[in-house]
Order: sequence, then structure tokens, then C-alpha cells
Amino acid sequence: MFSVNVRRTARACVFALHGELDYDSAVQLQEAADLVLTGPDQPGLVVVDCTALAFCDSSGIGGLIRIYQKLSAHGGVLRLAAAPGSVARVFALTGLDHAIVVHPTPESALLSGAGPRETGSEAPAPPARRASERSTGR
Repeated sequence: MFSVNVRRTARACVFALHGELDYDSAVQLQEAADLVLTGPDQPGLVVVDCTALAFCDSSGIGGLIRIYQKLSAHGGVLRLAAAPGSVARVFALTGLDHAIVVHPTPESALLSGAGPRETGSEAPAPPARRASERSTGR
């Protein structure tokens, strides 16, 4: 069973996710996000608390990306927090952790200043080397 608990703080909106975020439950996340992000009092910061998130598949990743895009379009920031090992691994494998800052706790996500990825000042990654340019270890 999946649920999204939404709470507002003075600075942000926190989405606490519980259960498995997959194809069936991604709709619930999107509905909660639509309620928060389309109203007149849109938050500048949304923290997704993954403490109780047991699983996340590609549909869940897609839902998080849609929230990120909606917030970014209006100058807002999305942060992820407290992703358990298996969920953090999915974030890392998909590269989501490079686009959205992941914090160890919801509290640190709420208190943190804007990071380089959030301000657009991050230096570009070096270009990937072609296979012929890679070191052979000799």
C-alpha cells in the first residue's frame, strides 16, 4: 500500500512517501503534487521524504522528474531525502541523484542552502573519453 502525506512548513512543502512507488501508485504522487503545485500558494521548495519508501521503479522516477520539471519551470527546487539503500541505488543508477540533490535527512534538506545543482552554477562534467582513449592500465 502506498501513501503520500503532505505537510507544509514555513519554508517548504514536504511529501512523505510510504510504501512502494510504482506504476499503480505514481498516480497518487502526481495527484498530490498537482494539488500543491497548481494552487495560488506554490512552495519554492519541495522535499520528498523517502524514509518509508520501500521501492521505486521507473514510473516513480518519472513522477519525481515531472515534479522537478514543474518546480523548475517556476524557479522552485526539489530535494530528495533519506532514501533507503535500495531506493538510493535506483536514484544513482538512473542518474536522478545528479539532477536532484539527495540529502541524508528531511531536516537537512529543509535547512540546506541552495546547492550548485539548484542554482545552475555547477561546472559541466568533463566529456566522456572514447574507448580508444581509455587507459589500459599498463
